[in-house]
Amino acid sequence: MATPGAVEVLVVGGGPAALAIATALAEEGVNIGVLSAASLSTPWTNTYGIWGEEVDALGLAHLLSHRWSHTVSYFGTGSDQAEAKANQPTNHGRDYGLFDKQKLQQHWLAQLKGANVSCWIDHANGISHGPQTSAVHRAGGGELKARLVIDATGHKPAFVKSTPQQKRPESPVAGQAAYGVVGRFSRPPIETDQFVFMDYRSHHLSDQQRQEPPSFLYAMHLGGDDYFVEETSLALAPALPFEVLKQRLEQRLMRRGSTLTDVIHEEYCLFPMNPALPDLHQRVVGFGGSAGMVHPASGYMVGSVLRRAPELAKTISDLLQKNSLAGEELAQQTWQALWPPDRRLKREFFRFGLNKLMGFDEQRLRHHFHTFFTLPDHDWYGFLTNTLTPAELTMAMVRLFALAPWDVRAGLLFPAQAAPGLPVPLPSVPLPCPINQQTNGRG
Repeated sequence: MATPGAVEVLVVGGGPAALAIATALAEEGVNIGVLSAASLSTPWTNTYGIWGEEVDALGLAHLLSHRWSHTVSYFGTGSDQAEAKANQPTNHGRDYGLFDKQKLQQHWLAQLKGANVSCWIDHANGISHGPQTSAVHRAGGGELKARLVIDATGHKPAFVKSTPQQKRPESPVAGQAAYGVVGRFSRPPIETDQFVFMDYRSHHLSDQQRQEPPSFLYAMHLGGDDYFVEETSLALAPALPFEVLKQRLEQRLMRRGSTLTDVIHEEYCLFPMNPALPDLHQRVVGFGGSAGMVHPASGYMVGSVLRRAPELAKTISDLLQKNSLAGEELAQQTWQALWPPDRRLKREFFRFGLNKLMGFDEQRLRHHFHTFFTLPDHDWYGFLTNTLTPAELTMAMVRLFALAPWDVRAGLLFPAQAAPGLPVPLPSVPLPCPINQQTNGRG
């Protein structure tokens, strides 16, 4: 039971992660409030993609704006001499979907409205904790009390604190950066009705540019004359500058004889891929980017947010029934439910793998991904969506090592080091503020 004048759970934030957990809590009958710096109906600016099988399992396929069955990647050499080979696609054989941002947002808002949830538009200006409740101080004055506060404000959280510095592993905080455009072109930049997951072909780059950190094209046909094309860096510390990504995208399009004739929307994306987990002993619980839920090796998060919101909400609802549970213990048990040992183990494995890939040059990286997508569908799909058990993940990586060429095996076996032209791995460093906070890199 909440203290008079308080809610049971206060969710701070207004993006997809905040609405997902708030809706799930409301469905459990929890008395909740939402504090957001802007109206919850403020349009979201970024794109959110998800694999077809994943969205089908969630029962949310009706919220997609587009769905592709022609899903491919390109990992050829990319050289002029081997262009025919480079143009052979890797067919993924799985559907990929793009959420209709407005439909997804309205889907959650309708549920919250039906639950008569209390909402406040204001900035959080501080927090204080008592034995049973916490009080969030509003910039506009006053405070909001709750038995549990959930910070879902993204990669620069309002309250969630990172693990103390002395406990952090010595690995760089890598950023996935991307520059993208929704627009119309003089000729199609990709095939009609196609979704390109990764295109690492580099025949549009100079020899000097090929010695620099690699990037790939992520693209989709949106119907009619509209296309979304995005030049993306997997992860680097420091991240590739936007101007470099924009230049490479322009070069890529020029090579294909495709001129951008009408810009509908530009997207600048930068978010941390592999930070250490937050301190799991703190009083405020994170969810989404603030809780380190971005997949460290793929950049995905929206699927995990959608899957884990209902299960975490059920745990919180059960814990709230224990009226004698102190606020600190309530938060501790919630953190443990969000990050049980098996999830923490997998996350550290993904971080280890990403740190290896950050030292790969372009050729070795292409060899790695070409091998990765020769794994059984269950393995590569489960890896990207983080749905494998620890035992399944281990076996998938054993298969990958067995199939990989020697240059990839050597890169996985020996200590990570920067390839020529790549940034040298450094101890953990802060990442610049994202231009546009988004739920995840690719979706």
